[in-house]
Amino acid sequence: MELLSIGAFARASRLSPKALRLYDELGLLTPARVDPATGYRSYAPGQLEQARLVAWLRRLGMPLARIRHVCALPTGQAAQEVRAFWAGAEADTAARRDLAAFLVDHLSGKDPTMSVTTAPLAIRYAALSDRGLVRERNQDTAYADAHLLAVADGYGGAGGPASAAAVGAFEQLDAAALPAGELLGALEDAVERAGRAVHGAAAAADAAESGTTLTAMLWTGSQLALVHIGDSRVYLLRDGELFRITHDHTVVRAMVDDGRLSPDEAASHPQRSLLVRALGGGADATADLKLQDARRGDRYLLCSDGLPSAVPTEEIHRVLASAAEPEPAVRELVALANGRGGPDNVSCVVADVVEAQG
Repeated sequence: MELLSIGAFARASRLSPKALRLYDELGLLTPARVDPATGYRSYAPGQLEQARLVAWLRRLGMPLARIRHVCALPTGQAAQEVRAFWAGAEADTAARRDLAAFLVDHLSGKDPTMSVTTAPLAIRYAALSDRGLVRERNQDTAYADAHLLAVADGYGGAGGPASAAAVGAFEQLDAAALPAGELLGALEDAVERAGRAVHGAAAAADAAESGTTLTAMLWTGSQLALVHIGDSRVYLLRDGELFRITHDHTVVRAMVDDGRLSPDEAASHPQRSLLVRALGGGADATADLKLQDARRGDRYLLCSDGLPSAVPTEEIHRVLASAAEPEPAVRELVALANGRGGPDNVSCVVADVVEAQG
């Protein structure tokens, strides 16, 4: 078998000689022969396929250590690893896109009057939390006022105090009163306060593994600033269509994103409630931050996972589209969850964007 010089192999594989030397040192692409006297590297033509794969994976931005792992796998498993890597890259890009949009709006001094309608806006709201029919106690917290909408779903021995503490850290934050450009920092500070409050609640109850999700929206006067950690959810009903605007931070959701589970399989998976992000319990407390432009007629639903785990999305849509006011909407949604066995605590906040009075 005729071997290729490093220069010829570099041209054929579209990898530079410098990169080939690095990949040899890392054990990623070992030459077929190294001259013992000169150290000159030669490669077999059969190594071109792996070399090109390495080049393609580098173009995706995959770290070298992960490329080495992928190259050692059978083709089917390697494909799954590439799919998983790219799903993570897309999720990271989406999170950075939202953050970039957030920063552009605030750093450019976006005029809060330049919304879809020039009329001053406000929110009309209702909140309801229920123990359900199976759990011994309610560890959820639901809260709504003219500035803050929030749902938190606690877990562990101090789950109830943890969820209340997380929401409490946001109650005094008036986003509408903040100077332009300070909202992002204020939200991050509030997340840090919430994390400390949750740890304090867990320590007071001697329940170190306790924690909570937190999904909150703060009214700025023309927008709603979203803070999201965990698997509570936000839905938006706009022009009759229902949109889910949060992403669950769960092991199962990550498996769906990676292509290892279908959505149908995820719905009944035994680890469907296992969180990868939360406040407390040693979990990652990184929050998703996003700005939602408000339109008159929008209706938002914030809910703990006790609602969507029991009630189909079609039923949630029907209630949100048909209820005249937020109060009957939250009552009907909780009643539907309990009517389907009430297997979990369920909390709902419904808020309508309306023209401000006076």
